[in-house]
Amino acid sequence: MMRRREFFTLLGGAVAAWPLAARAQQPERMRRIGVLMAFAPDDPEGRARVTAFMQALQQLGWADGRNVRIDSRWAQNAADLRQFTAELVELAPEVIMTSSSVATAATLQATRTIPIVFTIVIDPVGAGYVDSLARPGGNATGFTIYEYSMSGKWLELLKAIAPDLRRAVVLRDPAVASGPGQFAAIQAVASSLGVELRPVDVRDAGEIERAIATFAQSANSGLIVTGSTGAAVHRELIVTLAARHRLPAVYNSRFWAAAGGLMSYGPDFLDQFRRAAGYVDRILKGEKPVDLPVQAPTKYELVINLKAAKALGLTVPDKLLPIADEVIE
Repeated sequence: MMRRREFFTLLGGAVAAWPLAARAQQPERMRRIGVLMAFAPDDPEGRARVTAFMQALQQLGWADGRNVRIDSRWAQNAADLRQFTAELVELAPEVIMTSSSVATAATLQATRTIPIVFTIVIDPVGAGYVDSLARPGGNATGFTIYEYSMSGKWLELLKAIAPDLRRAVVLRDPAVASGPGQFAAIQAVASSLGVELRPVDVRDAGEIERAIATFAQSANSGLIVTGSTGAAVHRELIVTLAARHRLPAVYNSRFWAAAGGLMSYGPDFLDQFRRAAGYVDRILKGEKPVDLPVQAPTKYELVINLKAAKALGLTVPDKLLPIADEVIE
């Protein structure tokens, strides 16, 4: 009798443990994230940004293929954006991370319900992506890269490194609201610096090449490249043209100076993708975009390429070198 009671006691304990064991053996719930990049699939800068995003997600406990599935799309033009955005929305991810203003605009046109975390966006309020920075108000939130007023700093830096500058061509993307906005901010300081500006659209490589070649025929000219996806796509051509025509140039992010450009001033773009992972994590855990304020950069970087300066016959002023965050020799 004692053995029988001991048997049923042991059996009862085992039965009670079965549901716990079964729960422990069940796989984690697979979540789904969409990623829309406005870059070619083999673009090294685009890949670096996605890598930064994925690494930050992993640090937060999300591993692609284990507890989250990440569907990425790489769009090189407007047609790709429409097609790939529709594909991502059809997959019904729990959140979509976008890489630029054009990618964000395309995604918002496709869905007003799936949460969106955007990066590398200028003036999301003016573009209509959010109601305000503090209270986004819809299904999108994310990270802006700078206010328009910062754009005037590019011309100030260009004038500092090329004091004889009298004319500057400004590459901008007219297809997004930030293109004319950035140009207007540069124009606001141009007269006080004695510089005449000419805007050039970045619709295609041929237009960029013709405009820069024509403009470069004038002496004491320079180049300002504002923030846009179009410019980033053509960055090798733009840096090459600036060197060929001996145009002092200033760019909006470090990767331009690293690619051979004279100097850059702007936020750390990779940091935006790391921080975006934090917002994606919070949304997967139940928070809503409407409750996550749009965040601005915490730091701006000045990068100077001394090799490019030497090739242009420029001497970097002593006042610039001490304040540079990075000097490329």
